[in-house]
Amino acid sequence: MEESDVEQVSLSLLDAANDRDPVVQEQVRKSILTLGKQQPDKILGMCQDYLVKHLKLATGHRVIILQTLELIVQFKIDEISYKKIKSIISLASDEMTRSKEVVADWQQAASSILVAVGKRYINDIMEEILSKFQPGVLPHLFVVQTLASLSESNVYGMVPFLNAILGTMLPMLSMTKQDTMKCIFASALSRFSESILEYLANLDKAPDPTVRKDTFSSEIYASYDILFSNWLQSRDPKLRLTVAEALGSMSHLMAHDKLEEQLPKLIPTVVSLYKKNSEHYIISKSLCQILEASVNMGSRVLETQIDSLLLTLHQEVCAPVDYSNPPTVKNHNEVLRCFSILANTFPDRLIVFVLQKLENNNERNRMGSLAVLRHLINSSTSLMETKKLVILTSLRQPLSDQSNKVKKMVVQVISAMAHHGYLELEGGELLVKFIVHHCALPDTLNCGRHPLDPEDVTNEALRSICENTLHLFTTTVGRLTDVLWPSLLCYLTPAQYSSATTPLCKSLILLGNKKKASQEPNYIISFSEQASLPSPYVLMIRLLVNAAFPFRGRGRGAPSLRLLCVLSPSIHPNTQKVWETEIPPLLSSLEESTVESLNTKSWEDSLLELLSKTLMAVSDDRWSCQLSAEATHYLPTYNSSLEEKSFLYKCIGVTLQLCSSRDAVRKQLQEVLVSARHADAMERTGVAIGVGLCAARHFGDTLAKLEDFSKSDALKKASGIFGLLKDKNEVDIEKVKSTLILCYGYVALHSPPDQLLSKMDSNILKGINKHFNTKDLTMKLSLIQSVGLVARAVAACVQRQAYVFSKKHELLAVIMDFIKAEPADTIRTPIRHLALETCAVLVNLDPVLTENENFDMLSSCLASVYRLPPADSPDGGKEDELLSLQEREALYTDMFGALHDLLRNVLARDLTPDGLQSVFKHIEVYLSSKLDHERERAVNTTADLLEFYLASLTVKNMVTFHNLGALLGRLAPRCTDPSPLVRRAAMDCIYTLLYIQLRYDGFALDYKDESVESLITLREKLNNPDHTVLYRTCSELTKIISKRLPQQQLNTLIFMLFEGLVDPQANCSRASSVVLNTLLKNRGAGLQDLVPEILEVLYIRLQAISEEQVKVAVAQSILILATQHLQTVINTLIAYPLPFDNWICEMWIALGSDSTLASQIMDMMMEKLSVVAPYVDKKESMLRPGVSKVATSVPLAMTCALREMMLNGQTADAVVSLLPRLFGALLVRLGSSVGVQLPKDINSNSLGPERKTSSKAPAFFDVCGVAVEALRILLARAQLDEVVKPLDAQGAWEKMQDQQRHVDGVTMLARAMAKHAGPRLPAIVENLCPCLNNIYECQRVTVTAFFSELLNHHVVTELMMMDVLMNSMMERISDTSATVRMLSIRGLGNMAVGSPEKVNKYAKELLAAMSSGMEEKDDPGKRITLEAMTGLSKVLLYLDKKNVQLLVVYIFMKIKPFLESENDEIRSTSIMLLGNLSKFGSGEAIFKDQIHNVLVSLLLHLNDPSPQVVKASKYAMRMFAPVVGSEQIMAMFQNHLHEDKGLHYGEFINDLTKYIIQDFPGMLNFYHITVIQFFKSNWAEVRAGAAMFIGFLLGNLPEEYFSYMNMGSITNGLVLLLQDPEPLVRAKAAEAMGHFH
Repeated sequence: MEESDVEQVSLSLLDAANDRDPVVQEQVRKSILTLGKQQPDKILGMCQDYLVKHLKLATGHRVIILQTLELIVQFKIDEISYKKIKSIISLASDEMTRSKEVVADWQQAASSILVAVGKRYINDIMEEILSKFQPGVLPHLFVVQTLASLSESNVYGMVPFLNAILGTMLPMLSMTKQDTMKCIFASALSRFSESILEYLANLDKAPDPTVRKDTFSSEIYASYDILFSNWLQSRDPKLRLTVAEALGSMSHLMAHDKLEEQLPKLIPTVVSLYKKNSEHYIISKSLCQILEASVNMGSRVLETQIDSLLLTLHQEVCAPVDYSNPPTVKNHNEVLRCFSILANTFPDRLIVFVLQKLENNNERNRMGSLAVLRHLINSSTSLMETKKLVILTSLRQPLSDQSNKVKKMVVQVISAMAHHGYLELEGGELLVKFIVHHCALPDTLNCGRHPLDPEDVTNEALRSICENTLHLFTTTVGRLTDVLWPSLLCYLTPAQYSSATTPLCKSLILLGNKKKASQEPNYIISFSEQASLPSPYVLMIRLLVNAAFPFRGRGRGAPSLRLLCVLSPSIHPNTQKVWETEIPPLLSSLEESTVESLNTKSWEDSLLELLSKTLMAVSDDRWSCQLSAEATHYLPTYNSSLEEKSFLYKCIGVTLQLCSSRDAVRKQLQEVLVSARHADAMERTGVAIGVGLCAARHFGDTLAKLEDFSKSDALKKASGIFGLLKDKNEVDIEKVKSTLILCYGYVALHSPPDQLLSKMDSNILKGINKHFNTKDLTMKLSLIQSVGLVARAVAACVQRQAYVFSKKHELLAVIMDFIKAEPADTIRTPIRHLALETCAVLVNLDPVLTENENFDMLSSCLASVYRLPPADSPDGGKEDELLSLQEREALYTDMFGALHDLLRNVLARDLTPDGLQSVFKHIEVYLSSKLDHERERAVNTTADLLEFYLASLTVKNMVTFHNLGALLGRLAPRCTDPSPLVRRAAMDCIYTLLYIQLRYDGFALDYKDESVESLITLREKLNNPDHTVLYRTCSELTKIISKRLPQQQLNTLIFMLFEGLVDPQANCSRASSVVLNTLLKNRGAGLQDLVPEILEVLYIRLQAISEEQVKVAVAQSILILATQHLQTVINTLIAYPLPFDNWICEMWIALGSDSTLASQIMDMMMEKLSVVAPYVDKKESMLRPGVSKVATSVPLAMTCALREMMLNGQTADAVVSLLPRLFGALLVRLGSSVGVQLPKDINSNSLGPERKTSSKAPAFFDVCGVAVEALRILLARAQLDEVVKPLDAQGAWEKMQDQQRHVDGVTMLARAMAKHAGPRLPAIVENLCPCLNNIYECQRVTVTAFFSELLNHHVVTELMMMDVLMNSMMERISDTSATVRMLSIRGLGNMAVGSPEKVNKYAKELLAAMSSGMEEKDDPGKRITLEAMTGLSKVLLYLDKKNVQLLVVYIFMKIKPFLESENDEIRSTSIMLLGNLSKFGSGEAIFKDQIHNVLVSLLLHLNDPSPQVVKASKYAMRMFAPVVGSEQIMAMFQNHLHEDKGLHYGEFINDLTKYIIQDFPGMLNFYHITVIQFFKSNWAEVRAGAAMFIGFLLGNLPEEYFSYMNMGSITNGLVLLLQDPEPLVRAKAAEAMGHFH
């Protein structure tokens, strides 16, 4: 390569170095650097010359060149000649000092060059710099800065010069007036001091080990004097900070006596800077260095400063730390370092100071003090050893601070103390207590929060920190094991620590297991010796109650159970075995459960079973009695958590079961009853269940105790004259009575069956009966519940022994009174639900109710429930009585469940048709209610009862289900009810009824009847609110009913249905419609003249009918008429106004109900469509030229009629038989409708003058839309859903209606037909062929598009349509329409895809057609050309070589001009075609030359902006690969050029150029000239690619091949590209220039 080329390129890069685009700028810099690394002296020289010649260069431009110079020096300093180094030093020095004004970027860049050179040539640099650093003359600012930077970058080289430099600098300090210069001097002194200190610290590595600190002391002190006395007083904050920083570093170099002398002034002055500057880090760092220097020399003066120092430092440490702002964090750490330094000298004074500050209640103050304390505990361990007790004592006050921020700091201090042995000392237990207490923190309330405070600590965060700290104590601080075990148990039982249960249990489990594993004697806890610990009984109870609610308290259940296992030897030795067996399965069950999935009842039962087994294993009555006593005393702990308290009552009940001491049992029962808080419903229930559980083993004693309690003072009211006043405790007494009543119920439920009945009247009912006359809600609820419990207990006993419950009627009457007393319009209490539940149990008991009693009970219960408004209705009661919607819904759900239980139990007493009817008669009145919710409730109840009846039915004798018809007559009309719930439930009822009938007919319970099972499918249809669907469903239902209904039931059904016609949601008057249809069938033939009038009347009637079933019946009437008078009906209906309204549409739909009739109508319409003109051409206006197409009305009306008829599913057979003709007719009609307008007088031919009033068509009525809809319905009706689905998904129907996309839509249609309707195509093609010669171009376009796509599919060959379609396409090549010609060529090309085996048969015709297509002149959009190339690509894949070989080069030449077409599609298609041609040219030298001719173009189009072109280029080059003539290039193309994979273009071109150089050296000249031509390409990406290609070619080119290259053209071309408007191109040109070396 010529030197001149490198120079030209380098100069161009230097010119472009200040490019406006930062990416280009960076690339230019890289390229200069690359060239500089190859030829450092030369490029450095050029840079120098450029800067010298262009003295007025923009500063930014100059800076970039200087920065690049610096980089070259950094990388290649060892290879640069000494002569060049000297000139660079001179240049940089000159650039740095040329301007007296400060131009920071420029002078900094020059300074950086000097610093880079100074790392190796420090003496030469110093010679230059010192020449500009003369005594008595203020130097340039950047001279001083450069010296400072050199002292940092080359410590060992610079320190020997510093004494002289300091000597020269000293006088300058006094001369300096400007703050900027002072800043630089101060900064330099700071860095000089740091360098000297580093030098002195590493003397063993230093070149001159004789250097000492005192060498610099006098100069440093002199400088210090000026800085401290004068400059530190400046108003400029930046200067003050810089000076302060310098003073800190300099203090270490000052003579001890001088420093000691200055300290009284220095420290206060530096401290005072805190008030003058917002940035404190520098000040703290300087202060820290000064204090360190003072302490190191043993200063005595420091003691006089200590008090003020501590105050300032404390104030500073209390400042908020913003962790997103690093300087504040650094400042905080430096201040803490100051405290550490002072602690070494003044430990006592410092501790006293910090502990005094802890007493201050100010939040920030306390946080700062705690931060210092934590730091000192961690960093000054030995100094703090004697202060531990004092610190522990002083920490008590912060422990009570209410601020979470302070608490967080306290936790951190405690954590530090734990690691250093503080917690083992007296008072350490308070710190543990603090941690545990905060493990139980509640969640933060959102009110009054300041979320913007970055230091804000939520309760959740603090709790998490404390939990982690406790875990840390347990696992990592071994010395705390004996501190925490077993003392942590103290926190398990008090209520205030309940939220800390989970972390406490986990820690105790770890500690216990650790003790157990190391077999330590204190693993087993002696509770008697440690009075502070809770008793083992309370511990056990607490953990059991925790486990009962396992997901509360952050999942405390599992840890509580595990802790029980750990504590088992300590609680009682006998528990160990039983818990090791029973608890693991409970834990496994818990792991598999969630809050939602856990069955609470069964989980509680499991735990009570565990308790029972534990007590049996302990087998110690005294222990059990003590457990029950302590559990009873522990009850108040749960006053704020009543669910847990209720479970504890159950535990007490189970414990008392297993106590054999009757006195103990009575005592505990007394205590439970007296101490209970009877005002709460949940507690009342808990007490009652506990007492009931106790009665299982102590029945007599329990009843006796309840009797005693009922007579005690707790239940006595005030008497005498004072009784006239309302006793203040009366409310409480009612609640106590409620508890007592409930107790009797649960005692009965849990009592021994063999003892219950004997005590029923005398004890249990006696205890309940006396309270029946109450109005108190609580007592009512308790009474109802208790009666229900007693009834359940009696029912269980009756199964074992006969018993007549004499009090049944009395109790039932009371319960019914409660039900009747409830308000009819609202529900606010569970009385109804509980009362119904109780009734349901009572009716099962003997004696049986009389018919009247039964009637009254059911009437009252149903009325009380059904007549309530819906759950979501507004409640007009008092605000304090209102329930939430969720609460009301729960009450409703429970109530209906209880009602259904009652009705089932009543029915079970008489499981016969009569019994069913006796219950159903109460319900049926609600089935025809005007209120939706009443009908819904009634039909749901009926469904429930019938299912129960069927499941319970046992047919022993042949009994007639005589009320089947009556039931079906009531339920069948409900299948069209407005409420979907009623419809579905009614269908369920009918389904069950028919199976009941089958059972009575003798079929087995598991027998499944196919027709009845089909009701399940029909039920799903009832979800559809469409009346047509509902009527059709009811019709099918009627067929099934009639099939299964016995003859003798038919009359009943009919009569019941007559009644149904006057239903408030009347189905319709079906009787009249049936009569009408019968008459038409018998006498309709003679009504010829009246047909139009009949149709008119039906048309008018239809508009007034709202019931869907009646509309369907009217439709049947029309169908009957059409079978008799077809032509008249069609002529009449066709003449109705367009668009057809809903009623006319329904009439047309009705005509599709008969397949034979539909075939006749469709035949007539297709005949008419083929002969009537689809549209007429009309001038748009006199003013505007041009013609618009206007639809003719008759074909349009017939298209609408066909569409409506085919909507009827009954037309399926007719549609299938006529499909080829219908499809052809509608496809041609569609073609004729695209872009066609509606006529303005659309209804001029309508019947009757009144019809013409609205002749303007509505906006949504569209000629083409009608045809498209008809075609879609046709396909659906012909059961070609697989055709319709893809067309719907792809939006094909919309495309067919759009003039611009019509062909695409038709193509999609043909594709779907070919894939999914192949066998139908031959007949369709046969019907469509004649249409290719139609006079309407639009019809020819549509049919050609359809045929063209068919050829894309092999089905054409399979069904022997190839010749027909090929001939059709060949004929259309000369069509007058360019669109038709284009489509015919597309079709010929498609043949290669659909039937490749036929390609060679038609080779001659295909090639001729494609060639003529590529030469098409009348082709402005190049659509035909594009199709011809695309088609040829397809065809070439299958043509034999002999058919193409002679034409290869000819075709190649035809294609080449299209490679650079601006049309992306043409470009990509032509490239694809080249690829496909390649297989025909293998072995031909001339073809290989052609390949090389276009290879550069394709390589550059790999970077084309169009992904389509890139893909095509990859494909073509893979196809070319074997022909190129290089094994390596072939491998590259085939390995890297995959369409679906990305390509790293730069790497690919780089490797490729190596192989081109290696394999085709003779073609290098051709290649590079071809590439240069692309420097002027239209596409920036291609221009950029061409620059890259040239760059890599040059970069990889051996020296001997440079003679092949026209370097002048390359250089000039790249220089021009470097000025390209596109940044991408400029960047790649710059990158290419980097290869000029």
